[in-house]
Amino acid sequence: MNTNQHTCRFCAEPLNRRFCDLGLSPLSNAFIRKADLGRMEPFYPLQADVCEQCLLVQVPQFETPEQIFSDYVYFSSFSDSWLKHCEAFATDAISRFKLGQQSRVVEIASNDGYLLRFFHRAGIPVLGVEPAANVAQAAQADGIDTVVNFFGAAFAKKLVADGKQADMVVCNNVFAHVPDLNDFTEGLNTLLKPTGVLSIEFPHLQRLIEQSQFDTIYHEHFCYFSFLTARRVLAHHGMTVFDVIQLPTHGGSLRVLAQHADTGPRTVTRNVADLVDQESRFGIDKLDLYLQFDDKARVVKRDLLEFLIRAKRDGKSVAGYGAPAKGNTLLNYCGIRQDFLDYTVDRNPEKQGRFLPGTRIPVYAPEQLKVTKPDYVLILPWNIKDEVVAQTGYIRDWGGRFVIPIPSLQVID
Repeated sequence: MNTNQHTCRFCAEPLNRRFCDLGLSPLSNAFIRKADLGRMEPFYPLQADVCEQCLLVQVPQFETPEQIFSDYVYFSSFSDSWLKHCEAFATDAISRFKLGQQSRVVEIASNDGYLLRFFHRAGIPVLGVEPAANVAQAAQADGIDTVVNFFGAAFAKKLVADGKQADMVVCNNVFAHVPDLNDFTEGLNTLLKPTGVLSIEFPHLQRLIEQSQFDTIYHEHFCYFSFLTARRVLAHHGMTVFDVIQLPTHGGSLRVLAQHADTGPRTVTRNVADLVDQESRFGIDKLDLYLQFDDKARVVKRDLLEFLIRAKRDGKSVAGYGAPAKGNTLLNYCGIRQDFLDYTVDRNPEKQGRFLPGTRIPVYAPEQLKVTKPDYVLILPWNIKDEVVAQTGYIRDWGGRFVIPIPSLQVID
């Protein structure tokens, strides 16, 4: 499916400006089973454009959400640092917004129940909306009420009619995943009670640009938000941002807290004005900033390839850690296959025994590192590098070293 999108998915202005061109790439979570290695694999252009009117960075839609998300291999619970982040959020939200047994928390794209479990354990009624049936089953098995469906305005009306309107709606790293941005946001507005709180977390476009995080661009991420643009989208659908928190997750994210513009009772915090000023000083409201990003991605590509070529010429072995979507963007853009990366490992059993899309690099359990004792371990989920280094520090026993590709190449002992 190629929609041949030539207009902005928020404001409908023509898209004439390129943010970056990452060549051709498969869907980043379309992991390959061994039995399918002989079959054709679809590749699509991976190009991000920026709207000159609203400055929303976006990629065209080539596949339906049903094709991308209905059978998903990403499970949130396999990152310890992410679980700690979510537990802290739940604890703070319960206290700050006085959530209790009479409240309801609904999470959109609730995955395996990784977040809702913390509200559930506190006795707060929860509901997850998750399009991937295989992932939703894991949440249901853990006692988290979860419905399998794609979220939008029509489904939000159904939930409200069923008495499931929410005191808090949570959207963690899903705002970027919806091709029909306006329909999705209107659904959030419908689902939220008049005095409810909407919490949205997404990677911050400013950090993406600052730190050359081009690998966070892939076909499942349809949009990339600055605070400036996110506020515009929410305001267009009748919601006001009353607080924003800058987070270290995913290389630098924002937690945006919003309420109904006409019935929300909360005072806007100083954080909002401070971040508006920060982005303005960075130049987030200037088109020129966006048009320089392609060159930053090319620098990262060249530096990583130069390192790998040198390592292989010196007879060194290189393995990967992790099989994240961002890693697949990086490897495909750089043209890295088994000639440079012997294999990668991942804690998620759903990925083990499969092969990375495009590059066909095999995925093993982490114990494989102890078997082959690679000289270098390339950390593909660089956003949790501290967690990875702590878990696999044993590679130092044979002189192994870690390689961090982004924001710039770094080799650490």
